[in-house]
Amino acid sequence: MDATPGAPLIQIRDVSRRYVRGVDEVHALERVSLDIPAGHFVGFMGPSGSGKSTLLNLVSGIDRPSEGDVIVAGQRLNDLSEDELARWRARHVGLIFQFFNLIPVLSARDNVALPLLLTKLDKAERVRRAETALRVVGLEDRLDHYPRTLSGGEQQRVAIARAIVTDPDLIVADEPTGDLDARNAEAILDLLRQLRQHFGKTVVMVTHDPRALRFVDDAYHLDKGVLLEGEEAARAQEAIRVSAGAAGARGPR
Repeated sequence: MDATPGAPLIQIRDVSRRYVRGVDEVHALERVSLDIPAGHFVGFMGPSGSGKSTLLNLVSGIDRPSEGDVIVAGQRLNDLSEDELARWRARHVGLIFQFFNLIPVLSARDNVALPLLLTKLDKAERVRRAETALRVVGLEDRLDHYPRTLSGGEQQRVAIARAIVTDPDLIVADEPTGDLDARNAEAILDLLRQLRQHFGKTVVMVTHDPRALRFVDDAYHLDKGVLLEGEEAARAQEAIRVSAGAAGARGPR
């Protein structure tokens, strides 16, 4: 899944997503169009229920649009069957979640190596790659630690190592700082930025964290399923900057 740096890795074309809940039809996204260049770190921001996570799920092939096209590095995801989508995600997408989703009875090394069980790599190579990923996130001295012995920030670093161990083109992060204090949140945002800067990864993140504006290349704002543009987007971004300034003035929690 190759893409020229700076060229669109992700193309979203007139995408709508609707869900049926009982007798009601919920419009999660309405005719969203967006290009995301390869090697960029972008954030989807907006109030709860604005469609951020729905858009993230479409980009990562977890969900399908009701209308429109989602194209990643030339692959139209609409064309793939469920099995093909699963294989595509395993190879090309690294997933990061708010609550880490680590397995308590496995060490950091074994948690990171889990995605490699779906490959043809032998055990020695799986271990080598897991240890390399943990070094990338600064946890080379925590290889044998279990989740219960790690801080929240360290657990999220293990989760990021697990996301990058297959060397994916696209890293998708859903509220990666939502369960962290201010200091650890900034460290995780900086780590995601480093993955973009030093490894050329494309990082797409959903976040409510106003600090993210200092780390991302671009922030896209959604409201009620609509991608804000022009003056509306500028006002939304300024409101978040004011919020970030207020949070900074209060200092770390």
